[in-house]
Amino acid sequence: MKEFAGKSASAMIGACLTIAASAAIAQTNVPSAHDASDTRVIEKLARERNCMTCHATDRTLLAPSYRDIAKRYAGQAGAAEDIARSIADGSRGKWGSIPMPASPQVAPDEATRLARWILGMGSR
Repeated sequence: MKEFAGKSASAMIGACLTIAASAAIAQTNVPSAHDASDTRVIEKLARERNCMTCHATDRTLLAPSYRDIAKRYAGQAGAAEDIARSIADGSRGKWGSIPMPASPQVAPDEATRLARWILGMGSR
């Protein structure tokens, strides 16, 4: 508590809120909106949510590459929403006989960020 000696109550509350917010973000590993456009952050999210177990950026593993997905959906209205829904709910028959399981570990906003990241690979 020495670090709070002589500080105002509002300064102490502000410091506590900052610490609590940092802990909550670290605990969930969810990138902030500011980080959403950072490719490394989104790729890290994909790894943490086990997406990279079946998918790779530029080659087919068990599932299609992210670049192939981006090419298939390029220019389609609602593509990000469709991909996000497939991430969250899973899909069957879109890419062959192996179904994509649902991903309950992926929050809806994460699925949307991942979908936008995947679609962005069509231009790389």
